Amino acid sequence: MKTNQELVTDRNKAVYRRFVQEVFNEGRLTMLEQLLSPSYINQDAPPGTPPNADGIKQVVANTRTAFPDLKFVIEDLVGEGDKVCARLTASGTHKGVFLDIPPTGKTISMKEMTMIHFVDGLMVTSWVLNDMMGLKNQIGAGSKNKLD
Repeated sequence: MKTNQELVTDRNKAVYRRFVQEVFNEGRLTMLEQLLSPSYINQDAPPGTPPNADGIKQVVANTRTAFPDLKFVIEDLVGEGDKVCARLTASGTHKGVFLDIPPTGKTISMKEMTMIHFVDGLMVTSWVLNDMMGLKNQIGAGSKNKLD
């Protein structure tokens, strides 16, 4: 029989799975109201993006416009206490403008690590690390190393 803490961790992991599937993979931004606390803060919001639910909406809309077939796969999902940590891989085809980079038609694969703090089954805080340099290199926009 699972302890109360194990049940809470399982619930938090299920909420995060829904967040990835319904919000990022399906673009269902209205689901954020069910998954994020009203006080939600993204500690690693992209520059110029609000660190709240509105910022998540912007990130999802911009990313799905640039990569309409975007799909995140959760490779690992670990929970302890009120935190969940995930290792993900995002893939898609660059068919729209992304970070002022015109569409290239190239297929990308990007790694991500995320940690989320939950309170009462809602996401309250997240920390997100994406391999943006790797993504930019895949679409031909990475910086060139000038060590010569």
